[in-house]
Amino acid sequence: MKTLTGLLLASAVAFPGAAFAQETINLTVASSHPLVIPWVGMIKSHFMAETDRLLAEKGNYKIEWQEAFGGQLYKANATLTSVEEGVTDIGWVFSFLEAAKLPLSQVSSYAPFATANPPVQLAVMAELLETNDSFKKEWEQYNLKVLGLTGTDSYDVYTKQPISGLADLNGMKLSAPGVLANWLRGTGANAVDGALTTFYTDIQTGVSDGVLSLALGVLPAKLYEVAPYITRVDIGTAFSGAVAINRDSWNDLPEEVQNAMVEAGKFYTEAHGKDLLERHEAAFAKMQEIGAGQNPPVTISQMSAADRQAWVDGLPDVAGEWAADAEARGLPGKAFLSAYMDGLRARGEKPARDWDKQ
Repeated sequence: MKTLTGLLLASAVAFPGAAFAQETINLTVASSHPLVIPWVGMIKSHFMAETDRLLAEKGNYKIEWQEAFGGQLYKANATLTSVEEGVTDIGWVFSFLEAAKLPLSQVSSYAPFATANPPVQLAVMAELLETNDSFKKEWEQYNLKVLGLTGTDSYDVYTKQPISGLADLNGMKLSAPGVLANWLRGTGANAVDGALTTFYTDIQTGVSDGVLSLALGVLPAKLYEVAPYITRVDIGTAFSGAVAINRDSWNDLPEEVQNAMVEAGKFYTEAHGKDLLERHEAAFAKMQEIGAGQNPPVTISQMSAADRQAWVDGLPDVAGEWAADAEARGLPGKAFLSAYMDGLRARGEKPARDWDKQ
């Protein structure tokens, strides 16, 4: 051991700079949402950590992360442009609020009740991103490269007042993020646009009577405090965006760092999907536990199978409308919808409505 140490010291003296010649790369990573939101927290705990781990194995590069989570640099309505323009090097792009710029990315948002399995849905979207040129171009045209994909756990209804069934939604004001307002069509509810960062105040101030949202977002955002009546509907999951890097920043990175980020992105996507699936039920139990002592206490009920089916059947052909609109814009809307639905079915999912066969 002493001999080896002596050789190493001699080598360092003889070849200064050869030992410990690790290059530090400065990158900013940001988001509109805080770290307590699961898929944002996992950017740090999984994507960044895995990138660091892979680079440490070789020891040639180290990233000095400048963190700006929780809306420090931009809000939810500017996630795409902020990565595109280099406000941040890496950031979470919230595709729900970018329907005009990312139309194909909305496919799952126009096909509700299709799947409640996040890992399957993310696998389908990842496959489409690799194999569908139009989908890939949709993201890359904005000067960015997608590293990891994000989705949701299944959606339910959270309200100020209890509801006994589907009919009670008629006339209610329900907050919903961007395009997911389409899931309320046919119910008589009025959609109020918003995001997890605005829902609490909207409900508290009477802008809305409740929210269409997901358990793993509601729990950390504490929406159950202002909307304690939870009606489980299991409307399904949705593709919500991506962790992406500014293309100019990407091009400046050494190949070794790029490869590490690609692998870390895959790791993040897979872990995120599993997390959504595994913690969904636990989130309801936690909300009920925490909210037991508040007034009124958190109450969870299940929408009847008949009412859920009535919701499914009462929706207009939102997927067909979306596909037709995409076609009018020169995009392969119908083919993309079919590819998405086929991808779900090929993995064992059984959509409550075959949107591509209407």
